[in-house]
Amino acid sequence: MAAASCLLTEDQFLCSICLHVFTDPVSTPCGHNFCKTCITEHWNTNVPCQCPNCKQVFYTRPELQVNTFISEMAAQFRQSAQQKASSSSEQHVARPGEVPCDVCTGTKLKALKSCMVCLASYCETHLEPHLTASRLKRHQLIDPVEKLEGRMCTKHDKLLELFCKTDQMCVCLLCTVLDHKTHDVVPLKEEYEEKKAELRKTEAETQQLIQKRRLKIQEIKRSVELSKEDADREIAGGVQVFTALKESVERSQAELIDTIREKQRKTEKQAESFIEELEQEISKLMKRSSELEQLSRSEDHLHLLQSLPSLNTAPPTKDWTEVSVRPPSYEGTVVRAVNQLEETLSKHMKKLFEAELKRVQQYAVAVTLDPDTAQPWLILSDVGKQVKHSDVENNLPDNPERFDTCTIVLAKQSFSSGRFFFEVQVKGKIDWDLGVARESVNRKGQITLNPQNGYWTICLRNENEYKAAAGPAVRLSLKSQPETVGVFVDYEEGLVSFYDAAALIYSFTGCCFTEKLYPLFSPCPNHGGKNSAPLIIFPVNHSE
Repeated sequence: MAAASCLLTEDQFLCSICLHVFTDPVSTPCGHNFCKTCITEHWNTNVPCQCPNCKQVFYTRPELQVNTFISEMAAQFRQSAQQKASSSSEQHVARPGEVPCDVCTGTKLKALKSCMVCLASYCETHLEPHLTASRLKRHQLIDPVEKLEGRMCTKHDKLLELFCKTDQMCVCLLCTVLDHKTHDVVPLKEEYEEKKAELRKTEAETQQLIQKRRLKIQEIKRSVELSKEDADREIAGGVQVFTALKESVERSQAELIDTIREKQRKTEKQAESFIEELEQEISKLMKRSSELEQLSRSEDHLHLLQSLPSLNTAPPTKDWTEVSVRPPSYEGTVVRAVNQLEETLSKHMKKLFEAELKRVQQYAVAVTLDPDTAQPWLILSDVGKQVKHSDVENNLPDNPERFDTCTIVLAKQSFSSGRFFFEVQVKGKIDWDLGVARESVNRKGQITLNPQNGYWTICLRNENEYKAAAGPAVRLSLKSQPETVGVFVDYEEGLVSFYDAAALIYSFTGCCFTEKLYPLFSPCPNHGGKNSAPLIIFPVNHSE
């Protein structure tokens, strides 16, 4: 029997109804074989009884008996398939997330393919009929997927094998004739290739986005590292400066105490010398007093008269009337010590300022004046580095960017992030305004320069009145008139600072910048030639 079975193919033991190896095979009068359950259910639903293969009609339902010979042969094929399946390596057993074979009983093996006609998934063994049986070879096989019923049209119970571009949905062949008759319909594979190409493109773009974000993460991490290094460096520098200042204060305090105590020691030493001298005189006088007292008690006339001349001569003494110990004067001692400390602090402050100015100057930017924003009474140099007020109004178009009343001109360059620094010569002027303005500021009519209106500026008025336009204005006290003014902006920090060659003039802090910032320059009116000197944008002279 085994030898005979080897001469037969498994295709000969498949039920043409269920397409599986026979289970309880029976033979019809026409000679065809089916599973007993399959043919019984077929005849239960189809009247009159008809052979599914040759279509012969049986007006009387045949009595069906199990064909023991075919049953044994089918059992051998089934056993052989099970042995083949059991001899397969453990890796073919379906794991969680893998599609199992729909035919396997007991342990489910991993499916290799899914059939879109049978709506079933098959392992290597149970897939064999689809690879060998001629009528099964025409079935569409795809990589194994779950829930094959979802690939059927719910309305027409047909395979979803087309795609409606109009409605962007998968449809069956009947859908194209009925509900999607005039729509743009293409084969599923064509749309699949198109969408797959789009997916590849999207995936590539996504990978680029991922890479950019990874680079951004590295950039941010590096920024944090640099920030920490800057913070550590600033802390170390700050500790060094304050330690030096503390030592200076302590040293000045010690010197002050030593000076006062030295004066007190000299006073005490003088007093001790006077007291010692007085005590010596008292001792001599007390001795003379004792001798006089004894002589006065003597009854010897001769002795008294002979001794009296020597006792009448008083021992030498000092006139103490004008002698006194006066407390030392401490007036000015503390003031002089504080002045000396102030000089020391000023030296430290100068060093700190020079370091600070050097740091902000490294953010120097090239700035040129924008003629499209200049008020008509202003004259700009050809290279856009100087501006002054004229006695004659220029005939210029009144474009939206131009200031028409206030003597203001903005730079061409704008800044919306980071830090920047520029420096302007103000030498020889009695009035000027400098700073930055946001892009959307009002440029027409009379303008009040303050942060509320989008301006962060300082100004000079009447030759020696310096103010910060903080709204209200803040009067500034400068030790000397600056010849150049540096403007530093930290956009993210919300900081606008103004420097001269020797000190920080003023800082706007806590500003909230949300627009582009433009450097602002105002040479102010000419005042009959008294204020004719131009504002000059200087190349930054980095401190050594």
